[in-house]
Amino acid sequence: MRVPMVKKPTVISTFAGCGGSSFGYKLAGFKELLAVEYDDNAVQTFKLNFPGIPVYHGDIAKLTGSECMKLAGIKKGQLDVFDGSPPCQGFSTAGKRKWDDPRNSLFKEYSRLINELQPKVFVMENVTGMVKGVMKQAYLLIIKTLRECGYDAKGEVMNAMYYNVPQARQRVIIIGVRNDLEIKSSHPKPQTKPISVRQALSGVNNLKWELDWTNHIKNSIIYPRICKMKPGDNYSDFSPNGSGFTLTRNWLNKSSSTITKTVNHSASSDGTLHPIENRKHTISEIKRLSSFPDDFKLIGDFKEQWARIGNSVPPNLMKAIAEHIKINILNYGKKENQTAA
Repeated sequence: MRVPMVKKPTVISTFAGCGGSSFGYKLAGFKELLAVEYDDNAVQTFKLNFPGIPVYHGDIAKLTGSECMKLAGIKKGQLDVFDGSPPCQGFSTAGKRKWDDPRNSLFKEYSRLINELQPKVFVMENVTGMVKGVMKQAYLLIIKTLRECGYDAKGEVMNAMYYNVPQARQRVIIIGVRNDLEIKSSHPKPQTKPISVRQALSGVNNLKWELDWTNHIKNSIIYPRICKMKPGDNYSDFSPNGSGFTLTRNWLNKSSSTITKTVNHSASSDGTLHPIENRKHTISEIKRLSSFPDDFKLIGDFKEQWARIGNSVPPNLMKAIAEHIKINILNYGKKENQTAA
């Protein structure tokens, strides 16, 4: 007896990076039709891990809706989910949060493509800095713009540590549902208890080159201060000028602190310290702490590989969001159950 093929929901990923979101959609049973990414290293990394997915390697501002649909093989209104994480440095609480920061304008390109493609659902991820203080006005402008595209749009702050990711990572997730579907936008509820660094790193296989890189810190002038840091400490408290607020030491029995995008030379005061050893985490370790599989391929030097992970949406967080959309908004689970009956 021939088993009928089960139709998979479709997704296009913009600002795709190395594929954190894409891996989450894959785990949730989606078919990705197209990825859009500008960075050379990110594109090469994406292609290594997702060889069957077409990639638009270029500036999203130059990608028209008609070309996007042609590359994905769809017509207007057919796409299930349009995903994107526009660069968020301008909204970040770690930055100056300037209203007119040019990096904040890329959400307009994202919303332009939504308006031209009219997907059933969109997902937009950004930092929590966009809903704090003066930048909350930018958030309200973004919501207004997305709603004017014809969607019921709603944002919530979600913490990855409650979605099977061993990392405390808060992000604003905006989900929009096309008005003609007559379904309210909603988000998944917390699913798991926090996973500790100890649990996440159990059995991790650190490669010699990455251990050598992180151990270079022992030759730096900041090493004596690092040795004094206990779990939960921030380097800025040990620095004479208060710098280095992005360098923290993880707890062994708690989830990791947020893995940020930037890590410069191993002697610099950014990154994340191992709970017990006086070194920064390795690439193999931050993959675990971000819910990437061990065999996820990365290329380039330590800084580039760290940036790919630190700038990604944790796959398991996106898996939870995608599964929620698939079942509760797109009703794929109900359709499959009805077919089986």
